[in-house]
Amino acid sequence: MKKSLVLVLFSMLSGYLPAQQASKPTDFLPAEWHRERRQKVREKLPPNSVAVFFANAVRNRSNDVDYVYHQDPDFYYLTGYREPHAVLLIFKDKQQGPDNTVFDELIFVQPRNPIREMWTGRRLGTTGVREQLGFEWVLNNNEFENFPVDFSKFSQILFFDFHNDVRDDPSDPGDLYNLIEQFKKKAGYPDKTAIRPEAAPNRLNTKTLEQIMNQLRGIKTPEEIEMLRKAVMISAIAQTEVMKAMKPGMSEREVQGLHEYIFKKYQAEDTGYPSIVGAGHNGCILHYIDNYKPALNPKELILMDLGAEYHGYTADVTRTIPVGGKFSDAQKQIYNLVLAAQEAAMQICRAGASFNDLYEATRKVINKGLVELKIIEKEDDRHLYYPHGCCHHIGLDVHDRGTYGRLEQNMVITIEPGIYIPENSQADPKWWGIAVRIEDDFLVTKTGCELLSHYAPRRPEEIEATMQQPSVLDNFELPPLKTGKN
Repeated sequence: MKKSLVLVLFSMLSGYLPAQQASKPTDFLPAEWHRERRQKVREKLPPNSVAVFFANAVRNRSNDVDYVYHQDPDFYYLTGYREPHAVLLIFKDKQQGPDNTVFDELIFVQPRNPIREMWTGRRLGTTGVREQLGFEWVLNNNEFENFPVDFSKFSQILFFDFHNDVRDDPSDPGDLYNLIEQFKKKAGYPDKTAIRPEAAPNRLNTKTLEQIMNQLRGIKTPEEIEMLRKAVMISAIAQTEVMKAMKPGMSEREVQGLHEYIFKKYQAEDTGYPSIVGAGHNGCILHYIDNYKPALNPKELILMDLGAEYHGYTADVTRTIPVGGKFSDAQKQIYNLVLAAQEAAMQICRAGASFNDLYEATRKVINKGLVELKIIEKEDDRHLYYPHGCCHHIGLDVHDRGTYGRLEQNMVITIEPGIYIPENSQADPKWWGIAVRIEDDFLVTKTGCELLSHYAPRRPEEIEATMQQPSVLDNFELPPLKTGKN
């Protein structure tokens, strides 16, 4: 036994133990898709240029605990690589490397390390990136400093500017901090801490890459649309099942947990953003994420804005329902007004319409309705009962990259009007604490739009009927939480 253990440890420390492949879903985007995305970037690059993309930083939660790592969406879009401490270079033209080799892209990734992998998980290493992600030129990140790329010969170097918020790991010469510092030195990036920083070379371009990525990521490919369909369907099923399970006395956090359990049940890796579950007045806080209210009142509404993230792609679905299962007259009036505003935008949502057209359609309906309900005096009154826009792209980010002029075919967007009437507002007190947002996800087509989140009921009578149905979670009871000796 002792001899076998020593041999195994020696193999691990020597790097001879082959990489163990974790079991994982089989429906990730293929390497060919990411390669094609890199080619699309290359086609949009200016002459004699290079684009440089960095992986996301590892973020510290507290002490020696980091947040669960999430890859930079642009980096994932172009590579499929989900590990930190990496840099990608895409060249407009073919480059000549060592030994007269030729390449038009390079990726530097974190090396295999059996000891670190034992603590923090498997790494692909250069071989894994080459075999699984389809890169030909892959090097370890600690080779970036001395790799002969002459940035001075390029007319433009495209990259996203830095926020100087990356930690340095002194034990790792190839970590993201060092990759950025090495790039700055190679590219002639100005020292912003100097008393008289030198002018940035004209070839350093921190603007154009954002335009390129907005254009590409705003229009979804068929493969991305399929990912989004799954994320949206999971989110809509969760909304529906929580409607069935909703009971007065539940807490906001319990409602959040039910949604997120269903996400995990369908193998969604994460939420696309912090879950928003606000009952009563809490629903008036647009990005309320405390979710701390301990006991829901049967007479109040609960606003549930949650989105599953499936293989990087996130949904964004909101439903507002009555905790007790029935809308009051006042609640239903506000709800139907928001629903009418959403449907007005849906009617004109198609390729060629503008984002502003959709917002104006919702605003006009809401303002007209608020006048009729005597909540505002005139339709052109300025107020905060509808304080946000109605539409945004979704994709690898919940507020995804994209252009915000005219809608184009195969954009995937939200339509999410809302009305929020906080306590102590100028409205009649009978409206106080009513907060309604209805948010759905849509695929833009040539002639209209496809409602992707159709599975979750939207109309008041449909919501009330669904809330009367039995839930698979009805018999889910836990023992009381006792902390005493007995």
